[in-house]
Amino acid sequence: MRLTNVAHLRLPFGRLLGYDVTLSRPGRELPVSFDQRRHVGGGDRPGSWMALSFRLREPVAREHLAAAWMRVVSRHGTLRSVFVPGPDGEPQLHEVEVRPGAWVEHTIAPGQAVNDAIREVLDRHCAPFDRPSHRMCVLETAAGPTVVIGADHSHVDMWSMLVIARDFLAALETADSPEAPAPLPAPPAFAEHTRALQAFPDAPAEIHRRWAEVLEASGGAMPAFPLPLGPGGPQPERVEVRDVLDVDRSAAFAARAQECGVSTLSLAVSAMTAVTRELADAPLRAVFPVHSRYDSTWHDSVGWFITNSVIEVPDPDPAVCAAAIREAVQLGSWPLERILRPWGGMPEGPGMFAISWLDLRRLPVRIDAVGLEAQYVGATIRTDGVMLWFILDESGLHLRCRYPDTLEARRHVGAWLDLLVARLQAAAGR
Repeated sequence: MRLTNVAHLRLPFGRLLGYDVTLSRPGRELPVSFDQRRHVGGGDRPGSWMALSFRLREPVAREHLAAAWMRVVSRHGTLRSVFVPGPDGEPQLHEVEVRPGAWVEHTIAPGQAVNDAIREVLDRHCAPFDRPSHRMCVLETAAGPTVVIGADHSHVDMWSMLVIARDFLAALETADSPEAPAPLPAPPAFAEHTRALQAFPDAPAEIHRRWAEVLEASGGAMPAFPLPLGPGGPQPERVEVRDVLDVDRSAAFAARAQECGVSTLSLAVSAMTAVTRELADAPLRAVFPVHSRYDSTWHDSVGWFITNSVIEVPDPDPAVCAAAIREAVQLGSWPLERILRPWGGMPEGPGMFAISWLDLRRLPVRIDAVGLEAQYVGATIRTDGVMLWFILDESGLHLRCRYPDTLEARRHVGAWLDLLVARLQAAAGR
């Protein structure tokens, strides 16, 4: 499944509608995770959301789409919660009741791209403090609707978007049944995961020490891209999506990794380490997101189950890279709030460099991404850092990279990506 940007999203032209649910007043207070507090604490802003789009192959009645969406919302606790500013300035999270509402048409102005119209809707309705901060939109065409579901990142991650799409499609199958369909069984809510993490013991001294070492080596902040990115401060983003390996070359790459006794991720990290050493004469240091769905209890839940870790790789030897990945997973397996307390929270600095790897073939949640023309959709933002996503699925490996759209970043990040893609393709025998 493609990971793209809303500006690059392939969408048909049609009538754009959004479904407005109705909400009760905020009720019981829920715990806020470390990452939620950090994200929501930045306030309402455009581009804080994630989305997924997919196309249905025949017309579907609006009431059936609405009913399916309400079943999804009723199943997942985080979709029935809202953030409100607390009296001390810290965000608070509260339960709400979500009830059926009404369809609202969003006008696509003359000359306006459909992508821009969708972006405006999601920027407006999927902000951290919006109530709710999620929205189902539909592009109606004669051939059938294209559904776009967006939510503020505080409530979802990429795995969660697959869960939402799967549950929506399952609910849609019974939406026209003459009998009321049985409610979908509810998995544990994300708030329960937050409580569970808060009850974890403190991390061992070795975990605290390694975090301190990596941050110290990065100038007292999270790792930064090792080459110049141009003027400081957030800039308009440049987003590149590159096809790296087709299905056959992906298989060859996996076989090469197996010959080395490591995973495909380890071999990819080896290539990134070699490129970084060649172009910047530095070890590979990066923010390395890991998921916190530490057992199957959380596989069907929706929430922000991603937390940040750090990875440091001094040597491109695949075995060294495999060990560095194992260490990064360990560093991200403990509650970060206590680990990062000496830095006053996550010490984000200019030029932060993050690498994310998602192998959709290994997730326990699946949809027919090809038949549905499903696409992950990223927002358009201003940035001063470099974020790199790898997506591996049945069609092969592609990457998406976001960086500041400056001349320096174009030159340095572009050269880094060019060499990286060449190394990955060479490892696959291309």
